[in-house]
Amino acid sequence: MQQTKGKNNAQSLFGLTQIPCTNHIKSLMDEVHPSYVTPVFKYLFDGLEKSGHLDGFRSYDNNLLVAFDGTQYFASNTIHCDNCSRKHHKNGTVTYSHSVVTPVIVAPENNKVIALQPEFITPQDGHDKQDCENAAAKRWIDQYAAEYQPFGITVLGDDLYCKQPICKKLLDQELDFILVCKPDSHKTLYQWLDELDAMQTIETVVEKRWTGKTHEIDTYRFANKLPLRDSENAIDVNWCELTTTLPDGKIVYKNAFATNFEVSKSNVKQIVKDGRARWKVENENNNVLKNRGYNIEHNFGHGNKHLSSLLLTFNLLAFLFHTVLELMDEKYSLVRAELPTRKTFFDDVRALTRYMYFPSWEAMLTFMMRGLEIEYADTS
Repeated sequence: MQQTKGKNNAQSLFGLTQIPCTNHIKSLMDEVHPSYVTPVFKYLFDGLEKSGHLDGFRSYDNNLLVAFDGTQYFASNTIHCDNCSRKHHKNGTVTYSHSVVTPVIVAPENNKVIALQPEFITPQDGHDKQDCENAAAKRWIDQYAAEYQPFGITVLGDDLYCKQPICKKLLDQELDFILVCKPDSHKTLYQWLDELDAMQTIETVVEKRWTGKTHEIDTYRFANKLPLRDSENAIDVNWCELTTTLPDGKIVYKNAFATNFEVSKSNVKQIVKDGRARWKVENENNNVLKNRGYNIEHNFGHGNKHLSSLLLTFNLLAFLFHTVLELMDEKYSLVRAELPTRKTFFDDVRALTRYMYFPSWEAMLTFMMRGLEIEYADTS
C-alpha cells in the first residue's frame, strides 16, 4: 500500500513511520521486562473509575470483585528460556512452560471483565523450588494491593487460594475475600461444621425459583467464626454453602465459600452470587484469550529472556483496550454488537486494512457501520 498509494494504515491508525523486520522487533523486545508496560493497566483502570464505567461492576458492600486464576500459555519439550518453569519426567525428558496469574474485575451479571496487571509464574532469584500459582498470587498482593484497596476490593478464587497465608495477607492489606472452600482441604473447618450441624445451629435459607423450564430449590447454609485450619494462630472465617436441587431431589449445583464478611440471612444470597462469579476469570477471560481470536497459546516468539512474557502482556493489554472501547466508544460498541464474534471483527479489520486505506480509526469504524447498515445519531 505504501508503494502504490504513498500511505499506509500502519501510519494512519497506529502512528508508525518506520517498521523494523520481525526478527529485529523480537530481538529488541526480548530485553524488555513486562513491568515496563504494566503501569498501563492501572492507567486504564483509573480512566474507567473516573468516568463511572466501573460502577456497573460493583457488588456486595459496593466492592469490586477481583477474580484470581492461573493459566498456562506455553509448553514445549525443546524451546525454552531462562524464565521457563521446568518439569522433569521419569523418562528423562523435560517440559518447559510459561504460566501466569491473570486477575480480572468481574461482576455476576456483566459479560465483560477488566484485566489487571498479570503476575508471571517464573523461577525466582534465591529460590530453589519451582514457582507456583499460590506464590505468584502473594507477589501480586504485595505489589498491587495498596493501589486498589482504596477502591474497595473483594478477592475471588478457587480452593487453592483459601489458605491461611493468602487470607491473612489479604486481611493485612484490608482486602475482602470470598474463596471456594472444599471439605477435603479444610478438614478442621468442616469438623466444626459437623458439630454445629449435630446441634442444628447452622442457619438455613431456602428459596424456590422458576428457570423458565423447571423449578429449582436453592438451599443456603451458613455459619460464622470458624477456624480456617488446625493451629493456635488460625484465623476465623465465615462459611456459606449453596445446594441447588430439582423437585425430585437431584443436586444440580453445590459449592461452599469462606469469607471475611459476616454472613446473615439478608446477605448470604449475594455473597454466594459474588463467589460464583469467580468462574468468569476462566470462561470470559482465559477461554476468550485462548479461543476467541487472541490465541495466547500460540508461540508468537519465545526469546531467551522476556519476549514470551512481554508478548503475553501485550495480548492482555489488547484484550483490555478492546473492553475499554466497548465501554467508552459508541461506534466501536455498535459494530462489535452487530458482528457475531470477536474473531469475526478481527478478521474484518484485517481484511479491510489490507486492501483499503483509512485516515483514522474513526473513518474505519464509520465505514464498517455503513456497510453493516447500523443507524447512528452523531451528537458531537
